[in-house]
Amino acid sequence: MAKVVAHSLFTEFDINLFKSGKHYRLYDKLGSHTLEVDGVKGTYFAVWAPTAKTVSVVGDFNYWTAGEHNLYVRWDESGIWEGFIPGVGHGSKYKYKIESHNYGLITEKADPFGRFCEHPPNTASIVWNADYKWNDEAWMGYRKDKNGLDKPYAVYEVHLGSWKRKEGNEYLSYANMADELVNYVKEMNFTHVEFMPIMEYPYDPSWGYQLTGYFAPTSRFGKPEEFKMLVDKLHQNDIGVILDWVPSHFPEDAHGLGFFDGSHLYEHPDRRKGYHPDWKSLIFNYGRNEVRAFLISNALFWLDQFHADALRVDAVASMLYLDYSREEGEWEPNMYGNNENLEAMSFIRELNETIYTTFDGVQTIAEESTAFTGVSRPVEYGGLGFGMKWMMGWMHDTLEYFKKEPIYRKHHQNDLTFSMTYAFTENFMLPFSHDEVVYGKQSLLYRMPGDEWQQFANLRLLFGYMYTHPGTNLVFMGGEFGQSSEWNFQQSLDWHLLQYDFHAGVQQMVKDLNTVYKTFPALYEKQFSPEGFQWIDYGDHENSVLTYIRKGHDKKNDIVVACNFTPVPRENYRMGVPRKGKLKEVFNSDNTKYGGSGIHNTNVEIESKPWHGYNNSVEISIPPLSVVIFQ
Repeated sequence: MAKVVAHSLFTEFDINLFKSGKHYRLYDKLGSHTLEVDGVKGTYFAVWAPTAKTVSVVGDFNYWTAGEHNLYVRWDESGIWEGFIPGVGHGSKYKYKIESHNYGLITEKADPFGRFCEHPPNTASIVWNADYKWNDEAWMGYRKDKNGLDKPYAVYEVHLGSWKRKEGNEYLSYANMADELVNYVKEMNFTHVEFMPIMEYPYDPSWGYQLTGYFAPTSRFGKPEEFKMLVDKLHQNDIGVILDWVPSHFPEDAHGLGFFDGSHLYEHPDRRKGYHPDWKSLIFNYGRNEVRAFLISNALFWLDQFHADALRVDAVASMLYLDYSREEGEWEPNMYGNNENLEAMSFIRELNETIYTTFDGVQTIAEESTAFTGVSRPVEYGGLGFGMKWMMGWMHDTLEYFKKEPIYRKHHQNDLTFSMTYAFTENFMLPFSHDEVVYGKQSLLYRMPGDEWQQFANLRLLFGYMYTHPGTNLVFMGGEFGQSSEWNFQQSLDWHLLQYDFHAGVQQMVKDLNTVYKTFPALYEKQFSPEGFQWIDYGDHENSVLTYIRKGHDKKNDIVVACNFTPVPRENYRMGVPRKGKLKEVFNSDNTKYGGSGIHNTNVEIESKPWHGYNNSVEISIPPLSVVIFQ
């Protein structure tokens, strides 16, 4: 076969940007690219391996023989090896065989910029042109309006491998999901889908959080262009797409990024900063310019090439703290003597600034579990620059409260009301995520106390309370119909449960709740502002009742919410309200079509009777274990 031809896609400007960590479209240059040189078709390969003595491309086109196709090292000390191999085309499998200057160590690696990978457990990269004609111009045109921080986010979190499976426990393909999943999410009235990591990963039990193919959608479900089709179909149905993204750590698999060229290229060389004891994985070296460029290019790649609307950044807390999950003596303080990882913080700020200045109408969302301040504040105000942050404290406190038998809840009302003391310190997303239904925690349904009726009523109340609490919302798949068993990544959700009225009722309620959430601006216009929320009464411990107002830009749209956290109906319950007129019930989780008891309110006349500090009040019925929304 023809030998390697010297060829380059890099300009001097590209190299300067790369060395300074400011090249944010490295995917256009590094990796494999089919092209024509002097009238000959073939593939250009480029890989960063500064410690290498030789780099050869091995693949199915040269019987995986090292030395047949050696790349040329650039003269500019960039550490980039490159070359054009005639005759190699779309679909060819390959790896880089690297002999290191470091004691002659030899590694065989998948392409860090590979666009497609073999189906695990096979590990080669595949030369691939994911040609696809997009049909989502309308969505991309008005996305900025749909995806803003003052717009509804009812997010459906999905693990593609276990949402639904075919006969014989086979995966659905991206193409299958472009029909089934899209239709379901649309029917359920969710505004966004969040996919747990779809980048290539070798180990199924990692759920996708241990990546080896940062630029490749996993081949488990089909080809890259078929994943584009899935995103496209979601957009055509007005559904935004959030991708989980993992810049915090990567696995030590032999074909992955670890010890790439016989040196600590991508990972920090100091194990105190470069190894994650919890996940037995490697941590990126955020202080190295080329690594920052790799990661920022990767984030932009999914927004650019796959039209993603948001990135949910995993495990941010582990990036921010040098002592995260480490005992004394296992970490080294920063230059100021404290535990913040200054290089990671600087990287995160640069990442967010770059994303928000490059793309219109996208968001970044931090999964950050500590009290670190300013996660969702703009960089220019000293924040990290994320659009939103997961509200882990609220999630934990709320589930702890709901676990309790209703008779004891009056002693724990502060567990629910405490969140309002810090609800507006960040732009919070309220998550009931996959992490809450695994490892013996039980399903959301089975964490609820009481008999079957009470468990389902509690679950409906939980969702109703969540959707009326300030912030955006995320529900993990299965929760929306009361999946009873814990999530198992190796099999489909228990869709057969929908033959039972209680499960079908929860599903119908979530569907209606999504509609209510999207219909009433008071639930989203000021979801991150204290002006959007007002207590009526948070002190009725004895009855375990909470009443509050949600506000939008127009007073006419204000809504009133009443929650009863006990199985005792509260008849003739008096509640203060700010204005005269009538209250109209617009949602009630106790509706018989949801499996409730059917206690409801017809239009209620407001009286000029002072209550709860207001001049006016009204008598309402709050059904057992329910949330009622009035306009």
